[in-house]
Amino acid sequence: MNKTKLITVMLITAMTWGLAVPMSGCAFRSKESTEVENQVVTVERGDITIDIPAAGNLSYSLKKDLAFDMAGTVEEVLVKVGDSVEEGQVLAKLDASEWEEQLSSKELDLIQAEINLKQAEIALDKAENPYTEDEIEKAKQAVKDAKEQLNWDEDLLADAIQQGYGSSSEKVHQLQMQVDTDERNLDDAKDKLYEMLYERNEDDIEIKGMQVQIAEGRLESAQKAIDEATASPEITAPFDGFITQINIEGGDEVTKGTVAMQIADPTRFEAELLVSETNIFKVKLGGEAQVQLDVMPALSLPASVTYISPTATIQSGVVNYEVTVELESLETIRQQQQQQATEEGRTTQGQTEERMGQWQQRAGVEPEQTPAIIPEDFQLKEGLTITVSIVVEEKNDVLLVPNRAITYQGIEAYVQVVSPDGTIEPRLIQTGISDSQNTEVTSGLSEGEQVVIPQTTTTTPTTSEQTGPSFMMQFGPGGPPPPPEERD
Repeated sequence: MNKTKLITVMLITAMTWGLAVPMSGCAFRSKESTEVENQVVTVERGDITIDIPAAGNLSYSLKKDLAFDMAGTVEEVLVKVGDSVEEGQVLAKLDASEWEEQLSSKELDLIQAEINLKQAEIALDKAENPYTEDEIEKAKQAVKDAKEQLNWDEDLLADAIQQGYGSSSEKVHQLQMQVDTDERNLDDAKDKLYEMLYERNEDDIEIKGMQVQIAEGRLESAQKAIDEATASPEITAPFDGFITQINIEGGDEVTKGTVAMQIADPTRFEAELLVSETNIFKVKLGGEAQVQLDVMPALSLPASVTYISPTATIQSGVVNYEVTVELESLETIRQQQQQQATEEGRTTQGQTEERMGQWQQRAGVEPEQTPAIIPEDFQLKEGLTITVSIVVEEKNDVLLVPNRAITYQGIEAYVQVVSPDGTIEPRLIQTGISDSQNTEVTSGLSEGEQVVIPQTTTTTPTTSEQTGPSFMMQFGPGGPPPPPEERD
């Protein structure tokens, strides 16, 4: 058999048994064997939290536009963008001389308006009550006197008739005339009193009432003008913060309400987020949240939900709702961290400050290497990209098992429990809430028991085989050759 035929026979034999035949440049390659190992974990108590992730950017939660309370000419702007200011600090002024002239003129207008109103009120009162109390009392007395006089003269007339004087006698005639006069006087006195008590010129009263209303309106306008004029010609800081924007400069003419500048509190931040319609009902006002900065993921800052939009934002058919979370101030967080560290004996105040200094010098380190303590000089900035976890459910001190240890048959959950004698048995459990790593176990397991996490694979090197750098035939369609005991 020549050399060519020998090679052909070897190839056929190799393909029949599924062997790999190197054609040239022989080398060695290590084989690896795969083994399946089961990881055993102990059931322990812990805390578990379910949250809704969202992303956004930081913005100042306390920001205010500042304006002059009156019109005028800007005399001076006392700050610039970026300046830190304190509550009550004067930030800008209007021309005071112009303000004083306006105030003096408006004060005179106010005095005249008060005079006009007083005169209108007196005229109305005169129309409604044209007689004084004294005049009315005199009219009442006149009625009383007229009655008494009438009664007196009637008695005299009756006596004369009783004494035998006839109706035609002169004495009776005179007395009758006096009684008639007394009756007319009494009627006149009554009419006068009625007029004084009840009769008024309604048209005159209506006119004078309208004059009072006009005078009141003019007084109100004059008082408003005074209030505006007496408003301070200065803008002062309503709270501690820093200036973010200035829109005026000396010499500008401004009107009342024109925004002159803007101030923000650099210690208070919030973020506006979009939450899907499937999750929005889980979010509650006042609910807790955790905020992580994209540039510093090791730091987790507490926050709370301060606003949930009642209306949806719909883009391309996707429904979301705006939710606002406000971060707790860094100063408060620092104090809590330092107090907790000191109470637990982990570090002294000096050690804490030293760690903060070290942190600032470690730019570019991995997140897990970054200390969780916030450095003293670190400040949040508007616009930073953040990831927010809105807590919707949280349980503390509950039994937890890894999610990978649980298998499901329909709706029933099972774990593989390691018995004290080392055997493994399946057990039905009841579960609660789950996060990305662990699941709460409400019944079926006890603290300290061990469960199995199956199918952890490891590879180990064994023997080596020959291979060629230029060409190698792999095992044929039948796979690798059977073991020797099965080849017969």
